[in-house]
Amino acid sequence: MDSARIVGALARYTGDFSLAEDLAQEALAEALVSWSVDGVPAQPTGWLLTTGRRRAIDAFRRRSARDERYALLARDLDEELPGVDALFDPDAIDDDVLALMFISCHPVLSKEARIALTLRVVGGLSTEEIAKAFLVPVPTIQARVTRAKKTLAAAQVPFAVPEPQELSERLGSVLQVIYLIFTEGSFASGGDEWIRRDLADEARRLARVLVRLAPVPEVFGLLALMELTAARFPARLDASGNPVLLEDQDRRLWDQSAIRRGRAALARAVTAGRGLGTYGLQASIAECHALARSVAETDWPRIVILYEALGRLTPSPIIELNRAVAVAMATGPADGLALVDAIAARGELAGSHLLPSIRGEMLTRLGRRDEARSALLQAIVLCGNAAERAVLERKIDSANTP
Repeated sequence: MDSARIVGALARYTGDFSLAEDLAQEALAEALVSWSVDGVPAQPTGWLLTTGRRRAIDAFRRRSARDERYALLARDLDEELPGVDALFDPDAIDDDVLALMFISCHPVLSKEARIALTLRVVGGLSTEEIAKAFLVPVPTIQARVTRAKKTLAAAQVPFAVPEPQELSERLGSVLQVIYLIFTEGSFASGGDEWIRRDLADEARRLARVLVRLAPVPEVFGLLALMELTAARFPARLDASGNPVLLEDQDRRLWDQSAIRRGRAALARAVTAGRGLGTYGLQASIAECHALARSVAETDWPRIVILYEALGRLTPSPIIELNRAVAVAMATGPADGLALVDAIAARGELAGSHLLPSIRGEMLTRLGRRDEARSALLQAIVLCGNAAERAVLERKIDSANTP
């Protein structure tokens, strides 16, 4: 988080987001040389900030011959009181990090650019780490980050926390990016791993930062959802690293500390008295699983109701598909299959492996094994994750067993 603080503080003083990150990198490079000779200073963050500030002044002075604005900026920065406190204002740090998050997730950027910029600038991940996480070439991530900075500059996005009237709209973009990062971490869309703990943990860390800076119900709802979901991570893989489905998981392995944190965050969202939003409703569903001693003892009727509420709030074929699964558990696979077939008839989720996977499972439960195998084979073709394909292959074996 120190890297985000440094970039945020420099951006606040220079008014230039892209320049601030460059200055922070230059200060770090200088530290690697200086600290190896003189030792690490008592206040390393303050040292980096002061060094970044000096480099900003030098940069503005170099540009002053071409533009009077830079001359004024250099003069203004030069006239600041010396020392750490002039730049590293403890009372402004939270606002700096919050502003950095809102800029990185600004709606003028594409979803991919927001994710890359947030992980790079706020999360402090290298372009190599981000590229590895999302299974794309390093130059692609570098290009996304570069384009994002240019877009923000062209749109003249100010370095500031949004005004109250636009805060809720912009907050939604921040929450979406954090949740997308977590979702990719908990259900990797490609590669050999089913869970990317590094991504999921980073998303939770960002949410914990955000909940301190913007303690509003939907932020608590998102944090609750991620904690309750991550609580099941220890049981989702066996000793060989193979995926374990919910019904086969040893619930004694679930992280009870994460469950307590998730339930506490959900309680904060509920006690606000404004009604649960998208993330809060999903967290309530996750809580139902966390409290149940087994799949059979899960409160499936309540989960069906929660999915119905979620579908009204945020209509989505994925939500409908999840509701169909809950209906199948609550009242039987025939009822669930009718809902799945209705989604398929509309041509929705045609390119997703989820629909044929769930359909195949319901058909298996109904004893329609040939149809089940056909659906599961289709799911395998569409699935991009090797670990999940292995799960689907095991389901085919189950469908073959009378």
